[in-house]
Amino acid sequence: MADTTFGPKGWTPEQLADQSGKTYIITGANAGAGFQAARSLLKKNAKVVMLNRSAAKSGAAIANLKQEFGEEADVSFIRMDLSVLESVREATEEVLKTLPRIDALINNAAIAQVPTRKLTVDGFESQLGTNHYGHFLLNGLLFDRIAESKGRIVIVASLGYNLGLKTIKFDDMNWNEGYGANNAYSQSKLAQMMFAYELQDRLAAAGSKDVEVFVCHPGSSATSLITTSGSRAMRFIWWLMTKTPMVQTAEQGSYPEVMCATEEALTEQRALYGPTGRMEMVGPVGKGTLNAHAYDKAIMKRLWRVSEQAVGFKWEL
Repeated sequence: MADTTFGPKGWTPEQLADQSGKTYIITGANAGAGFQAARSLLKKNAKVVMLNRSAAKSGAAIANLKQEFGEEADVSFIRMDLSVLESVREATEEVLKTLPRIDALINNAAIAQVPTRKLTVDGFESQLGTNHYGHFLLNGLLFDRIAESKGRIVIVASLGYNLGLKTIKFDDMNWNEGYGANNAYSQSKLAQMMFAYELQDRLAAAGSKDVEVFVCHPGSSATSLITTSGSRAMRFIWWLMTKTPMVQTAEQGSYPEVMCATEEALTEQRALYGPTGRMEMVGPVGKGTLNAHAYDKAIMKRLWRVSEQAVGFKWEL
């Protein structure tokens, strides 16, 4: 059932108020949904800071945005490789030095469907290491600055959390056995969601209302995700899909994360926001279906402890 809370077309950036004086950080913002989210926010006078791996691609993205919105558009870039914990620490130092406020941290970057098992420099399976552990550390290190601004944390998840094991494979998180590109990807996105919902619980237990945590997904969007990390066969299947009505544009794919970062009327945090049309892959953006395995309390608590240990950061609220 399509959610038309925000009108027949669902939530769109036309409903975005003026963002003057607000600062948004977006990971992976030089292409795809992250780039489109930056566009929507800049159009409404926000300050946008991209945390991206590639300096060259970031420079090109910023040039494009300044061409569209004028030289005075407040968009900048700090280099960060989510798959390298040291890089995340260095980037957060730079952020804390240069940004007095963070209105929302949009955890948008991801790698997907990596065809053969790879490990990060820190020794984690690449999709879990990049998508979950890198973001877990980033959010932990920036949390106090977000809280000072009474800001938001937005986790960009994936419907892939419904595939694969539907739980965390604690006895073999690096997939030493039985690695499958899709299973490992699903696991990494489920981990991100569990982190967000556990953070909500911890904030509630601490009686803190300083930070709101929202989880969304882009639906089925024509972003660069599969084309950058997927296998050749996966890329071809995806290319065929992009020619059908089952795939929407990267711009439409960005609406849920922009909504979760900015929409004042959004109050329910234990939810999954995204397209609410056919199979929740396309259509009006609103509140979708959230399946209970994403907030299994025992698993969430254990994952939090394992994550703290993995990244070497004790996150006290």
